[in-house]
Amino acid sequence: MKVLKFGGSSISNSENIKKALAIFNQESKNQNIIVVVSAFGKTTDLLQLAANQSIKNISKAQEILNIIKELHYGIIDDLIFTNKDKTIKEVSIMFYNLEVVFEEICLIKKLSDKATANVLSFGERLSSFIIYSLANETLDTHHIDSRNLIITDNNHLNGQVNFKTTNHKISSYFNKSKHIITVVGGFISSDEHGITTTLGRGGSDYSASIYTAATNTSELQIWTDVSGMFTANPRIVKQALPIKEISYEEAIELSHFGANVLYSPTLYPLLNKEISVKIKNTFKPKEAGTLISNSFNKSNKIKGISHIEDISLITLEGVGMVGVLGFSRRLFDAFFQLEINVIFITQASSEYSICVGVYNKDAERAKQLIDKVFNREIESNKIKPTIIEKDLVIVAVVGENMKSHQGLSGQMFSALGRNNVNVRAISQGSSERNISAVINKTDVKKALNTLHEQFFEKETKQLNLFITGVGNVGKRLLAQLSQQNKYLLDYLKLKIRVIGISNSRKMIFNKNGIEIKNWKEQIETGDSASIESFFNTTKKANLRNSIFIDITASQEVSKIYEKYLQESISVITCNKIACASSLNNYKKLKSVSREYKASFLFETNVGAGLPIIDTLKNLINSGDRVHKIQAILSGSLNFVFNNYNEKTTFFRIVLQAQKEGYTEPNPKIDLSGIDVARKILILARESSYEIELEDVENNSFLPKESLTANNEKEFYESLSKNEAHFQQIFKQARRKNCRLKYVAEFKNGKASVGLKHIESSHPFYNIEGSDNIVLFFTDRYSKNPLLIKGAGAGAEVTASGIFADIIRTANQ
Repeated sequence: MKVLKFGGSSISNSENIKKALAIFNQESKNQNIIVVVSAFGKTTDLLQLAANQSIKNISKAQEILNIIKELHYGIIDDLIFTNKDKTIKEVSIMFYNLEVVFEEICLIKKLSDKATANVLSFGERLSSFIIYSLANETLDTHHIDSRNLIITDNNHLNGQVNFKTTNHKISSYFNKSKHIITVVGGFISSDEHGITTTLGRGGSDYSASIYTAATNTSELQIWTDVSGMFTANPRIVKQALPIKEISYEEAIELSHFGANVLYSPTLYPLLNKEISVKIKNTFKPKEAGTLISNSFNKSNKIKGISHIEDISLITLEGVGMVGVLGFSRRLFDAFFQLEINVIFITQASSEYSICVGVYNKDAERAKQLIDKVFNREIESNKIKPTIIEKDLVIVAVVGENMKSHQGLSGQMFSALGRNNVNVRAISQGSSERNISAVINKTDVKKALNTLHEQFFEKETKQLNLFITGVGNVGKRLLAQLSQQNKYLLDYLKLKIRVIGISNSRKMIFNKNGIEIKNWKEQIETGDSASIESFFNTTKKANLRNSIFIDITASQEVSKIYEKYLQESISVITCNKIACASSLNNYKKLKSVSREYKASFLFETNVGAGLPIIDTLKNLINSGDRVHKIQAILSGSLNFVFNNYNEKTTFFRIVLQAQKEGYTEPNPKIDLSGIDVARKILILARESSYEIELEDVENNSFLPKESLTANNEKEFYESLSKNEAHFQQIFKQARRKNCRLKYVAEFKNGKASVGLKHIESSHPFYNIEGSDNIVLFFTDRYSKNPLLIKGAGAGAEVTASGIFADIIRTANQ
């Protein structure tokens, strides 16, 4: 014999009931079965609502009852044929009796627990009789009211089962019954006087368990709308996986912490008898589901992650608690008096404080009573008044085999810390089967996804990008991300989603990821952009592994990096302003990055896609020391002087460099030398030298008129007007058989930038196009410097440098 339980969602309408009927038709081919059913769909909620309305508005209760009638009569009309008249007659009697109950409630203007239990029982009484009538048309089916078999005390809404009487009644009945299918209603029961009671929340599952244990059946099947228990709530964690096998204890822990697939007391009657439970999907019956038993797979140290919402922490602390006998007893007696369920407990080893978790709805009255119980100690300042923190969530990592693996708690809290999830309290039971943490409600989605990635997605890591600045470089970065998406997933196990994009006018966000192929069309209909609102939206999204990417040259954008880092949002930038700002600001950003465990990467600040800063970091981290740096760090200036001659004009070459994407949006930044000065400053700072931008000697080759130009038009006009000046510079170099190169140098703690004549024997002489070159002279590379050379300008290579920083962030 087997017991099959079908939840409300599995029998919510005619179509679903057909699927359920097909399942117990199949299961009954080889053995007799007991079918336990919940009320149809949301019937229980509607019954409760109607009962509440009947106190003051009987007509409103009747309106709700008509909705319930329409559902039930509709199912009868759709599915039942030979037994239709008999079924309608019995169902009509039940609805008449229900109307009488509503009238009685209206008359006395009071809804007692006894009356509530009576009203709610009609859900299962109706559904079980209709299901029986349907099944009996083709199969040998019987129906019995569970109130005749499951006996409880007189707690009408949460009856405590009298197992001795109940087991005797159930076993006696089914020992005599020879019917292939017996349909019973879950949730409902009665006391020893025959008064209707219910088994409380999740009572239908519990009823099925009671029938299973009493009849010693081989298996309990719980049919619902999901394919078993999952490693996390699939509505919150899209990557959640079905759990194939799990122990009783693990299932109880997960269900206690909000895994709604199973009501935890369901397993209690089955534990000692070791009767297995299988959770299956009514709508996908061929899927394996979850098997709950003692012969579970012990290889997985973590089985699932779950949570409980709407939690408040109540904290009591003070020196008056230390070493005082009976203090905890007085505290928990107070909770007992109020019938408040304590969900979470933790106490400092010093006994200075004790913290308990309760539901939000119970917090205020708990505080009032606790303050009253400990009034004498509070008035004498031995302990502090009770502190309440509301709107919290308990997150739990569950696994039977956790105790055999070291460092799991470390992994859990490190992962949460990296993503700026603040833990308010921690608890771990002596069984080491559960590690619980209390966090803010706003962090629950990020926390669950972070922990799931940590323990179940070792192969794949998800990054969430927020990009501001989608000009030449930004467009190419998005194109590269789109092109490499499959490669990253297949070979680097990285799933990269672009969540936010902003230009100077508009911004768009999609928490599920923006479709990169048509981002241009989307952004045109986006919201008005602002630096602060982009930050606030990114912060509010509160996604794990978030990265803010600045592809602008904006000073205002650079000022907000610290805010991102303080939210544990990594920052990647090709904007040099922040790292070339005051030394204090540079050091502060580095410090905040370390404190909040958020990456702060700016490889493209110096050499576009060249790994200059990364190589320098590796030198410093390995204990090497930099003495001198010589470099050509401006791809745009190198392009200009490599192509300028007596047959061209300086104005035309600079304009060409700008059009080809080698210069900053404002080419004056390149030609004035300030861009190169910032780059050598950054390299000096990354070499552990403390230096300010004003300490960099800038030997500009531009005439004063160009340096003081107020806009791009004036700047280009000044270049054209001073062509003779530039020709003179060019001819001086040619007379010496030298080439013009704009060189940055750091030596003996001092930095300088300027145009130099480079002889043919120098490594810089043959640097062509827009290439950059850097020579590092260090302790290890004293005679022959470490040389890095390659394309140092252009939107494509700059985008690839940002891309490389994204990969570095993923690996950190």
